[in-house]
Amino acid sequence: MDPSPTYRGRFAPSPTGPLHFGSLVAALGSWLFARHHGGEWLVRIEDLDPPREVPGAARAQLATLAAFGLEADQPPVFQSERGALYADALDGLLARGEAFECRCSRSELEAAGGIHRACVGRGAGRTPAIRLRVPDETLGFEDRIQGHFEQALAREVGDFVLRRADGFWAYQLAVVVDDGAQGLTDVVRGADLLDSTPRQILLQRRLGLPTPGYAHLPLVLDAEGRKLGKSLAALPVDPADPGPALAAAWRFLGQDAARWPAALPAAKALERALPAFEPARIPRRAAPPGVASVTKP
Repeated sequence: MDPSPTYRGRFAPSPTGPLHFGSLVAALGSWLFARHHGGEWLVRIEDLDPPREVPGAARAQLATLAAFGLEADQPPVFQSERGALYADALDGLLARGEAFECRCSRSELEAAGGIHRACVGRGAGRTPAIRLRVPDETLGFEDRIQGHFEQALAREVGDFVLRRADGFWAYQLAVVVDDGAQGLTDVVRGADLLDSTPRQILLQRRLGLPTPGYAHLPLVLDAEGRKLGKSLAALPVDPADPGPALAAAWRFLGQDAARWPAALPAAKALERALPAFEPARIPRRAAPPGVASVTKP
């Protein structure tokens, strides 16, 4: 494990396309928190799902971040190169009886209510997925933006997948192993991942890893209230002209628009704006009409 500074955060996009405004908000928010606390900011490419990956997207995302002045303090990490770490963690869970093979199909689970609490699969010859045994308990935590959040894991989530039946690593295992291996102290990301956090905390405990602090930023929604990434407004940000999108992301995060230095190159604007960043101004939620006004010309 890397030695940890007082604060170490990260931005972790999936290479499924170019960065859009919602991605920029998550990148800027995590960067601002890290710099505000005098800490390090890392970038990790979560390329775990080759069927969904767009060729060249990771390279384009890294180039866009650089054009927006969001430079990481270490070379980027690619999850596709870290399978040995995930296998080691999974082997330990299996050896301790905390994970198990499961041959249930999606349709079989849907017929049983969709939540895995006991195997109902009849396909003995299927390649198994590996799931984590989830206890009958409620797990909660304090989010620095969203406040207290808790989840009845058995009822709301069930035994969740760590390695898929097709052999690909599941997000929940990889993100927990990597956050621990990289010595992250804080995770700042979009609120769409809020309900994944109890699962990740449970897995951290099972693996003997520390639990970072969490801050879930408000989601960028379009005027119809849909997550931006699923809407027609999910247009890529323009690395050739980063100023307007950076200023809009600053405002979206609740910061004083008057404190954003216009007409400066991206890196210089970030440097000048950083002392004015106030985490307490970040809203829990953003109103869709306001989002539409900053994501469309």
